[in-house]
Amino acid sequence: MANHASALKRVKQNEKRRLRNRMAMGQMRTAIKKFRALVAEKKGEDARKALPQVYALIDRTRKKGVIHPNAAARYKSRLARALGILSQN
Repeated sequence: MANHASALKRVKQNEKRRLRNRMAMGQMRTAIKKFRALVAEKKGEDARKALPQVYALIDRTRKKGVIHPNAAARYKSRLARALGILSQN
């Protein structure tokens, strides 16, 4: 365990940030899972309406620095592709 005051403060800060990051990741993953469930159930119209909200959540998570910008782009690309495949069928 840390002994110096600055190290103790750093431990507290890291814990707060870890919890904040976990919450952001959890919200993003939940939104992605719900979107993928809509796609799996072939509810194209509902999925099309949900996509901008999922994009916003991914962008917010990226902006906070929780995920890498390329990871955010990858998530968005895969979701768009899933919706496109659903629209073709």
